[in-house]
Amino acid sequence: MKVDDHKIAGVDDAGRGAIIGPLVIAGVSVKEDKLENLIRIGVKDSKLLSVSRRKELYHQIVSIVDNVVVIKLKPEQIDDYVLRGKKYKRLNYLEALSMARLIESLDAEIVYVDASDVNVDRFKRDILEALQRRVKIVSVHHADRIYPIVSAASIIAKVNRDREVLELSQKFGDVGSGYPADDKTIKFLEHWIKEYGDLPPFARKSWKTTKKLLNLNVDRNMIDL
Repeated sequence: MKVDDHKIAGVDDAGRGAIIGPLVIAGVSVKEDKLENLIRIGVKDSKLLSVSRRKELYHQIVSIVDNVVVIKLKPEQIDDYVLRGKKYKRLNYLEALSMARLIESLDAEIVYVDASDVNVDRFKRDILEALQRRVKIVSVHHADRIYPIVSAASIIAKVNRDREVLELSQKFGDVGSGYPADDKTIKFLEHWIKEYGDLPPFARKSWKTTKKLLNLNVDRNMIDL
């Protein structure tokens, strides 16, 4: 096999810190001789791009790469690991397992991942232990800023996450970005809790922000009584 025929892959996530909507993990793989095409179109960390630019690049990326795989982790899956997982077996571990499952479908010899764990070697080890085949894993913090292949994956993840949040807004009312720093998101949750007495099924119950909102609601109810 020629060097240019080797496939490399990048994996990244979107929505890790959100309190509404899924955590989306995306992976893309491409033959090394086509990597230059991703650089040419200007892929970069999705957080540094406008919404319209991400959408534009999304379609270009899909037309260039050989494989695109997306996994969406629902709030209840995240809560299960965060609330019941043992030390080092919580959200980071869930992401490592999910990335391993995704990597199995990418058919690449080398995979660059944006490490979720503060310990990049532990994150790499968790992925490798879950894999069924031999793959070289490069686990790095801020990989989406360093490797164009990971930048491409970050764009795929972010666009898919944005679509999920938009669908929630269209169905239930404006949920904002889904992040705790977003006033729209907090106001949406406060209104929902006041109306129904609990969090919506698409919110993460294990997050400190949502726990605080529920406790505030209980306190207010007690005052009302």
